[in-house]
Amino acid sequence: MPGTHSLLSPSSAHRWLLCTAAPHYESQFPSTTSKFAAEGTLAHSFCELNVRKAFCGMSTRKFNSEIKKLQADPLYNPDMLTSAAFYIEYLTTKANTYSSTPYISPEERVDLSEWIPGGFGTCDCIMIGNDVLHITDYKNGVGEVVSAVDNPQMRLYALGALKKYELIYGDTIKHVSMAIVQPRVTEDVSEDSMTTADLLAWGETVKPIAKEASDGPGAFNPGAKQCRFCRGREVCAARAASMLDLEKYMTRQPEGRLTQEQAAEALITGSGIISDAEVGNILKRGEQLVTWYNDLKSYALQALLDGRAIPGYKVVEGVSRRQWGDIDKVVDALHAAGYEDAAIYNRELKTLTGIEKLLGKKQFNEILSTLVVKPAGKPTLAEESDKREALNPAVNDFADLAETLNAKTSND
Repeated sequence: MPGTHSLLSPSSAHRWLLCTAAPHYESQFPSTTSKFAAEGTLAHSFCELNVRKAFCGMSTRKFNSEIKKLQADPLYNPDMLTSAAFYIEYLTTKANTYSSTPYISPEERVDLSEWIPGGFGTCDCIMIGNDVLHITDYKNGVGEVVSAVDNPQMRLYALGALKKYELIYGDTIKHVSMAIVQPRVTEDVSEDSMTTADLLAWGETVKPIAKEASDGPGAFNPGAKQCRFCRGREVCAARAASMLDLEKYMTRQPEGRLTQEQAAEALITGSGIISDAEVGNILKRGEQLVTWYNDLKSYALQALLDGRAIPGYKVVEGVSRRQWGDIDKVVDALHAAGYEDAAIYNRELKTLTGIEKLLGKKQFNEILSTLVVKPAGKPTLAEESDKREALNPAVNDFADLAETLNAKTSND
């Protein structure tokens, strides 16, 4: 029976598939946990109970009893029930797309050793019907939206599920679909699908990479995606070398001031300036450089707080702003001085999200759906890999915005 942790976990596949040195490199750093991880585990438990109640025949009495136990946890908050309800709503909708009632099972442990040495994982929910295997993953995080498209974690889960149910379904499963439900961030469920043949072919490409990463030492390949959650990202020499490579562009700067003729010549020949292609490359690399710099700052601060020395730096007290001590006493003092509530309180409507939580999604839509507007977002620079559709620069809707930005630039 595998242990609690696998060297190559499905959740870190986006890292070791790109940087095969990551697993053994990270192993020298302590594994950390957090309150957020514990909250995520608890939220998953609410989701599992709701699946067992909705699809697996759990009695209402048993369900209520187990729910009360979870609610007694100090980390419980009502949002967990709301998120679980959203999760069940999605699964119900998905189940209704099958021509007959599908097989549904939550929290299924799957063996991935055929593709990953010693690998295993847990599928939040497996759904099988007709010729389709559907894998749903619940994420409790409130950070960025996680896409199911080309997601290696989801594909590995799907491979494990195919293997687990092979004896029952044989080769009757022809298609695989995968979904990520992240209700605390978005109501849009991210989905992806592929044929079973394509998934198995992808699995074959994983095998040699996984073996290299498992055997070690592997090859370092720094990058934004693979470095982001690496335990040793702050002090990785390969990452540092990659970031400091940007210094080569410093040699492109002309010395001294350019005359008008020299500047015109530079624009014609490209001498002394970077090309548009280089601008794109530096933007991508520069974003990683900022992230790396902030990681180093965080590491250095903790090192100094731990009593170690970082040459050239020290810890000082940051800027502090005034704040109220005991709010109730402040209000009592103001009342005693003759000030009414209308003078000391600001009255404002709760946020749209706050009102939606107050009413619940169904009642919110019934009462307020026609009163909600979503204006066009401000044009934002993004990498080509971003899932959002590119804007047409010629669209007239943004003409006024361009004029505003140009006017502001001129004034500045």
